[in-house]
Amino acid sequence: MKFPSPFYRWRPHPWHGLEVGPNPPQIIHAYIEITPFDLVKYEVDKETGYLRVDRPQRSSSQPPTLYGFIPRTFCGERVRKLSPQSERGDNDPLDICVISERPINKSEIILNVRVVGGIQMIDGGEADDKIIAVLSNDNFWEKANNLSDIPKALVERLTHYFSTYKLTPGEERSTFISDVYDVNHAIKVIKASLLDYEETFGG
Repeated sequence: MKFPSPFYRWRPHPWHGLEVGPNPPQIIHAYIEITPFDLVKYEVDKETGYLRVDRPQRSSSQPPTLYGFIPRTFCGERVRKLSPQSERGDNDPLDICVISERPINKSEIILNVRVVGGIQMIDGGEADDKIIAVLSNDNFWEKANNLSDIPKALVERLTHYFSTYKLTPGEERSTFISDVYDVNHAIKVIKASLLDYEETFGG
């Protein structure tokens, strides 16, 4: 029996071993860590690539969309320069929120998604952008190509979630939203993160 090409004898690391996507930076891959049904924050372990429990969600709010990251991206100095109020990049892969009409309740899956915009979040002085995308073959969202094509209420849910999901009573707020941007700026952020990744880890 002949193995298909490419064939992975071992599971590839989702950050470093998966492709960016079929047509980056517009059509990319999203590796999903958290679903809208999760009350626990899961995060890919940087060493092994397996999903680990980061922490239970501190508040009762749940993520409004699927949430994960774009493979082979890195938030370094180039991403920081596109986020004027940040002091540095967060040294993590670029986060992504994916909108789908049908509920998807599984994590550790790979989606083909179409980029429509993003949220510029600052977390403890670090650039922690959240790209917004739609499932690329979702008939309901087939005409969504920019953030203006997404209902304002859904974008507000996303900004509210990221503004509040780390709030702890009695402690100072560590995160804030500095901007919400369209597809053109989102593409700039993705390109910057791809170059930051290449500089940090090689091609």
